[in-house]
Amino acid sequence: MADLGRGVLRQALAAERLALARHEPPDPLGPFLDFIWILRWDLRGQAPHEQTILPHPNVNLGFEATGAGIYGVDSKLFTRTLSGHGKALGIRFRPGGFRPFWHAPVSQLTDQVIPAIQVFGRAAEHARKLIMDADGDTEMIAQASALLTAVLPESDPAADQAAQLVALITGDPGLRRVDQLAEVSGLSARALQRLFADYVGVSPKWVMRRSRLHEAALRADTGDPVDWAQLAIDLGYADQAHLTRDFTATLGVSPTRYARPLPAPHRPANRARQHRSRFLSGPSSPSGRATATINAVIKSCTVEKVAVSNYFFRVGENYRASWRQDRQDRQDRQDEQARRPA
Repeated sequence: MADLGRGVLRQALAAERLALARHEPPDPLGPFLDFIWILRWDLRGQAPHEQTILPHPNVNLGFEATGAGIYGVDSKLFTRTLSGHGKALGIRFRPGGFRPFWHAPVSQLTDQVIPAIQVFGRAAEHARKLIMDADGDTEMIAQASALLTAVLPESDPAADQAAQLVALITGDPGLRRVDQLAEVSGLSARALQRLFADYVGVSPKWVMRRSRLHEAALRADTGDPVDWAQLAIDLGYADQAHLTRDFTATLGVSPTRYARPLPAPHRPANRARQHRSRFLSGPSSPSGRATATINAVIKSCTVEKVAVSNYFFRVGENYRASWRQDRQDRQDRQDEQARRPA
């Protein structure tokens, strides 16, 4: 399986539809950035691809043909539809790394996208045009880096502290509660909440929960059998049911269903061809007018209709998964009540 990084869902399918490269930031920007990423896709003649991301606790600055924007931490899922061909460049800030550029609590950006010109002025649009016109990754990165270097802030010890605490959470599955993090860091739980709201944009508990879901999704995406009960223990969940509820509430499907191979694409055009084949080979051949009618039906099965069918298929799958999970939760509660002493 191609390694597109934690948070990129359905990685095997994504690797067939897009190319994602990560680059280390230039030295002056190192204290503020995680990396610079460049995305390319070429889907000409193919159905649009809907890519879903399970976001990290990072602010991103993105440049693409339609504009430049600042993307706050998305507390749920981030979905983007790619079509035709194109490219985009993104700058992923370290947790807390955008605060010195923003000069305000990063929580103000959570679940928000704002035009880059609101922070970087007209230089952001100028940089976007140069990035989009650049031929290779090196030139694209140079233009994006120049934008930030021109307004490079002084280092902020609190930003460094926030980044270190997030790294501590993501690197230690044993940190499951905020009071544990408080004990390790020497800060009170209240101080941690204030620091994360101001510099990260989400709470320490959110980061803990998201880190566990990143690992669960990555395991499911490998295609290998997963011992979900053991994984739940490894990730600090009370039991497998807890993992299942957390996973389903965030991703919309249970982990076991997510781990299954994706069904074959829904292609009305192929079915029409199959129907035509059976019709033509039957005991009575159709007239030329009937054949023309069937051909017209085939031509009407466009890529857009395939995409719409796929969308409603996914909605149905998500609904059925949620219904089954609700039914299981009700059964669990009934079993628990039955076990209680009278």
